[in-house]
Amino acid sequence: MPRVRHKLLDCSPGCPVEGVLHLIDGKWKGVILYHLLEGTMRFNEIRRRLTSITQRMLTKQLRELEADGLIERTVFAVVPPRVDYCLTPRGRSLEPVIMAMKRWGDEHIMLQAAE
Repeated sequence: MPRVRHKLLDCSPGCPVEGVLHLIDGKWKGVILYHLLEGTMRFNEIRRRLTSITQRMLTKQLRELEADGLIERTVFAVVPPRVDYCLTPRGRSLEPVIMAMKRWGDEHIMLQAAE
């Protein structure tokens, strides 16, 4: 049974945090959003930056981000096919959150590796 993507989050005071984590959950969504902060990218540009992601998983994650209104997908009717991805204003509004996670990672992940 597929997971429900959108549900009402009007429960506890922690729900806004739960809601944000729901939008960027998983291994790849935050990383995809981080790279799209640089600007519009094609599918293969994103894939080259995320060397361990499969094509199927990247497609799935991009579709979910699009369904959540965080990215926009533009298809050009050319041969070979061209598809561009960029952040929507809603996706761009996550920039402070993503950059805070990057700063935290820069400060703490290397410390963990050194221990």
